[in-house]
Amino acid sequence: MRNKLLSVMKPLIKSLFVFGLIATLAFGQADNALAASGGRIGGGSFRAPSRGYSTPRTYAPGGGGYYAPYPGGGFGFPFLFPFFGIGGGFGGLFTILIFFAIANFMLQAFRRASSGGSVEELEYDSNPTVSVTRVQVGLLAEARGLQAELNRIAELADTNSPEGRVEVLQEASLALLRHPEYWVYAGGSTQQSRLTGAEAEFNRLSLAERSKFSEETLSNVNNQLKAATPKAELPAGDGSGSSDLAVKDPGEYIVVTLIAATLGKLQIPTINSTDDLRQALRQFGSIPSDKLLAIEVLWTPQAEGDTLSSDDVLAEYADLKLV
Repeated sequence: MRNKLLSVMKPLIKSLFVFGLIATLAFGQADNALAASGGRIGGGSFRAPSRGYSTPRTYAPGGGGYYAPYPGGGFGFPFLFPFFGIGGGFGGLFTILIFFAIANFMLQAFRRASSGGSVEELEYDSNPTVSVTRVQVGLLAEARGLQAELNRIAELADTNSPEGRVEVLQEASLALLRHPEYWVYAGGSTQQSRLTGAEAEFNRLSLAERSKFSEETLSNVNNQLKAATPKAELPAGDGSGSSDLAVKDPGEYIVVTLIAATLGKLQIPTINSTDDLRQALRQFGSIPSDKLLAIEVLWTPQAEGDTLSSDDVLAEYADLKLV
């Protein structure tokens, strides 16, 4: 009976032992994981683009100067047709007016079709299409100079103006383009929605990346510069354990994330190679200020000597591809 009971209990005991071993290893690795610091540069708003209304004026050839067109689009030239001498009375004049209105509509439609339309000719849309685009690059930790470049951008950037935000995006894109020899992983995506829903998507992407940081040790958001003492720079023997981990397990990678919300449709290539990544970064760096609504530049680790291990990258950035 005893032997029979032992034979029944033996598989159960073995299963409990294996489960306990797995749990010990998992929790042990979680405790010893290198919590990476992060840096952040951001700013912008999701207000509908403003447009002051003024009566459009059209130049009249032949010395007629400028004139305000008739309501509903005008005739395309000064209406100087003499009212006297028109036969048919009011009915004839009304017929002529309708004729000119139809002719003007067809002329304006032809001009817009042939020129492709201009910004001023496009109908104002209070809820335009917005693209929320993200590009991520995983670099070898040897690219430590990149951390210093991003730190400098954060400390000097004017993130409260459209021109300043464009400069941030250009400088960050250039910093990455200057280090192609260290590119290992990359990824990107674009989501398009109306302005009213774009902010939620932008914030979702930003929060997802920020949640991977143990602490934001340097940030410049809407010209609010904040810097914390990085744990890796604390004096030795302070008991925190973070700097000791950074020395014992320095890791291998740095991950940089660029997020931009732009008016209109911005479509980056599917990133499968270094050429795709190079093209995507160039697209980011060339976004004009009148199209750029908001930006986020995030990188981890931010503190010197604090980097990500390959296990950290696989766990937190599983959607990145080798390039």
